[in-house]
Amino acid sequence: MTETQSALTARRRWPTRAAKTLGAVAIVVGAIFVWASFSTGSSLYARALMWMQADTDDWQRFPSRTMSPSPQPLDFVEGSLPTGALTTISVEDGDGERVSDLNKFLEETGTTAFIVLQNDRILTERYFNGSSREATQTSFSVAKSFVSTLVGIAIDEGFIGGLDDPLIDYLPELAAEDDRMADITIRHLVSMSSGLRYVEAGMPWTDDSRTYYSPDLRQAALSVQVNEPPGTVWLYNNYNPLLLGMVLERATGMPVTEFLETRLWQPMGAEAAGSWSLDSEESGFEKMESGINGRAIDFLKLGRLFLNEGRNGDRQVVTAAWVAEATRRDTTTDPAAHYQYFWWVDEERDAYYAEGNHGQFIVVVPTQELVILRMGDRYGYDDWGSIFGQIADDLAG
Repeated sequence: MTETQSALTARRRWPTRAAKTLGAVAIVVGAIFVWASFSTGSSLYARALMWMQADTDDWQRFPSRTMSPSPQPLDFVEGSLPTGALTTISVEDGDGERVSDLNKFLEETGTTAFIVLQNDRILTERYFNGSSREATQTSFSVAKSFVSTLVGIAIDEGFIGGLDDPLIDYLPELAAEDDRMADITIRHLVSMSSGLRYVEAGMPWTDDSRTYYSPDLRQAALSVQVNEPPGTVWLYNNYNPLLLGMVLERATGMPVTEFLETRLWQPMGAEAAGSWSLDSEESGFEKMESGINGRAIDFLKLGRLFLNEGRNGDRQVVTAAWVAEATRRDTTTDPAAHYQYFWWVDEERDAYYAEGNHGQFIVVVPTQELVILRMGDRYGYDDWGSIFGQIADDLAG
């Protein structure tokens, strides 16, 4: 065979080889997807592959532990908006600032629930994008504000000695991995200054994915590494609430959902059942960094509880001292003025708020006796702080 004939034969064989290679790749990819579709109950990587980025339907994917409603649910009195209030809003877009109809803005930004409470009266309660009062909303990181409140209650009841208790008093196995764990306290965890390593970006091998999708979140939390001395640097870190969940489990001797149900969900007057998503059926550990599910009106009641300094009616659910300490703008015991005990602190206004992925917000403005709740299936807007500020100003008179 001549050189020209050999080259011609090779060119003829190339499409056949390429087709075989592509076929083999397709078989491998297909096998991976088949494996992943049957492994979401037990595999972090299968979940990351099949479910991708977190979304507001995830509460239907994870198993959960339920909470019963309060035997004495809190029913709000209806109030009335001042004339012309909460009808329009100023928004920034590519063409500059413009005035928008508030309902249109809320609908277009993916809002599912919008409630405003002032002076213990519901001024407005609006639902959008197919949602309703009875719809289940999910918290994402708003759950963290519930978690820190549970820590305060556990301290009140003597299950936890205090914020300055060493973490290893409750999780001694951590000390065997790294003796620097002995320096980390409960306060360091709840103020996001633990010094533990955390990497956010990327899927599916980063800490963001691991702390959200792992089917064994206890194991994930116990494998965390120390990165720097605690109390020196603020870093939003989802291992912190996971470790606090394990502390609460061991200190109280009950699942965290049960502690939430009996110490907070029912005492604050929840009108409907709720749930807390779990990592897996086998592990049965709450997704402490997220995953509390319930009605929007019941999420509002956490803000109302804090507005009333921890009291619901005649019951002091959590101490007023805890409410004040958990939401203050202070750096005497932690490094961040904008964040306290799993609550964000507004440094421009006398306000604080819980925030979750895709724009879940509970905003508390004590000077105006005001609570604003927004829940949605996406953020839909870059500066919700300005929106809540305008709402507060609109109601200031």
